[in-house]
Formats: sequence, C-alpha cells, structure tokens
Amino acid sequence: MATGEPGADRPVGTTGYGAAAEELAAQYEAVTFADVHREALYLIPTRPCDVLDVGAGSGRDAAALAALGHRVVAAEPTAELRRIGERLHAGSGVRWVDDALPALPRLGAEGIRFDVVLLTAVWMHLPPDERPSAMAALAGLLAPAGRLFLSVRHGPVPPDRRMYDAPADETLALARAHGLHPLLHTERPDLHGRTDVHWTVLVLAADGPPPARPLSSRSRRCSAGADR
Repeated sequence: MATGEPGADRPVGTTGYGAAAEELAAQYEAVTFADVHREALYLIPTRPCDVLDVGAGSGRDAAALAALGHRVVAAEPTAELRRIGERLHAGSGVRWVDDALPALPRLGAEGIRFDVVLLTAVWMHLPPDERPSAMAALAGLLAPAGRLFLSVRHGPVPPDRRMYDAPADETLALARAHGLHPLLHTERPDLHGRTDVHWTVLVLAADGPPPARPLSSRSRRCSAGADR
C-alpha cells in the first residue's frame, strides 16, 4: 500500500495514489490484517517489538500491530493517505512519518532498528534499478535476527499507476546479497476477488543472533512465538 503523487523527492511508484486516497483507503480497510497476512502470522513476534510498516497506506496493519502491543512506526509518503490513516486510527499509538523507498532517508537518519519491517503491496512499485538500494535500506533498518515481511502483487497494472514485474527469485537473490534468508515463500490469490491478480508472500530474516542489549533506548528485544 505504498505510495502520493510523484515529485522530485518521491519515487515514480507513487503515481495515482493521492488522487484516489479515499477510495483506496476504503479498499484497504475492507479486509483485515489477519486475512492479509494469514500465511505469515506465526512468524510475527508475540512479545512487544519495534515494528516499521513501510508504505502503511490507511494504517490498517500498523494499527493492528499496535493493538497487539508492538511499538509501531508507519512510513507513508502519500500525504492524503497519511492524513486518512491518522484520522481512522487516532489513538492507536502509531507514529506516522513521511518517508519513502528506495532510500528511506528520514528513518535511516534516526538510527532506530526494527525487529519487524512490513512491506505490503509496495515492492512492485519500485523500478528494477531501484530495488538493490531499496533492499539495502530495508536490511539496514533491521535489528539482528529481525524479519522483513513482503507481499508482492502480480497482474495487470491499474490505470494511472506505476507497477513493475517483480519475480520472487530476483527478490530472494537481492535479499541474500544483503544478509537476509527466507523463512517463508508462498503464493496466495487476491482477497478482493480479482482473478487476474495473485500475490507472493515472503518473510526474510536477518542473519545473526539477537543482541545482548537493546540497539536503542526505544528497542527492547522480542522473540517469535507460537501461531496466533
């Protein structure tokens, strides 16, 4: 759910999202976090963690994760979607920021590292030549043993949008090149009934054991638990 109108500081994948923000927010909120991420729920830590939702859209996933006790940052470059998310999920405790791939410069400058990074319906908006730097930015924001959750759309590109083919093998190769290895790789049909659309779901883990102490004053370690 990434992506405002493009400009000098915005990726081309943001095309069309600002103008359609209200319609898209209604679409996002029509399905639940649990349904969208059902294949990967068992890999989301059950103890409170630092979570980053990149391309947070209406805030559906960010608010659901905050309700589970996680400390959540929602990065959304589309101002219209960000305002809707802040309104719909007021009081959720989610911290909203204006930041975007491929570089995520604001979050990178903050120096916080996250136990979970969520990238829902974002990756296919990045042109292929931006993906190596985007994967490097995402890997750099993960804590040791942190997990990156991706869902990638495949199918016809809607009018007035920018999407690109994003094969799973290419994504996995980039992940491995940045020290991430797959915990889950599966496919699922579209939840909105579009028969010509399907999704790849990936969960990638950073190498290395959890550190002995927090990486920042905000970060307390967490561990993966059993299925919800």
